[in-house]
Amino acid sequence: MTAIMGIVNATPDSFSDGGRYLDASAAIAHAERLTPEGADILDIGGESTRPGSERVPVEVEQERVLPVVRAVVGAGIVVSIDTMNAATAVAAADAGARFINDVSGGLADHAMLDAIVPTGADVILGHWRGPSDQMYARAEYGDVAREVAVELDERIRAATRAGISPDRILLDPGIGFGKTPEQNWETLRGLD
Repeated sequence: MTAIMGIVNATPDSFSDGGRYLDASAAIAHAERLTPEGADILDIGGESTRPGSERVPVEVEQERVLPVVRAVVGAGIVVSIDTMNAATAVAAADAGARFINDVSGGLADHAMLDAIVPTGADVILGHWRGPSDQMYARAEYGDVAREVAVELDERIRAATRAGISPDRILLDPGIGFGKTPEQNWETLRGLD
């Protein structure tokens, strides 16, 4: 099955929209426009992962995303929460998010995988080699597609060890994360 994911960045420093949706009402209005435009799932995030960005306190992240998640879920739209914080993942799942999209694959917050188990939410595990401020310093690969596959396989094993059923796991090869533009294309060409 193919689904289109619309992005709602409730951040002041997003690389894709420049912070236009930091205000909750602007983010909600943007979300409500995306579904008629074809989005099947809305991915709502409150912490920028653009190259060079810094982490934000979990309280700030939750202030940005939870009102948006509640409103969008209330409108009957399928929500994914884009977070690397276990506490935010659980709060968003409690508010109705059906997917937890962790671009770090559970590496940024070691409580993440255990926290996801009781929520019943599906998890999207991204390929990640470190925080955004170190993203390109770790972009050294021999065979990028093979290494991404091996590292994602380890994330699957970690998730299943935590008790997440394999049918609840989706994978993201982390295009744009810890890879040069050329490595991104090599990754896409090399994965099934």
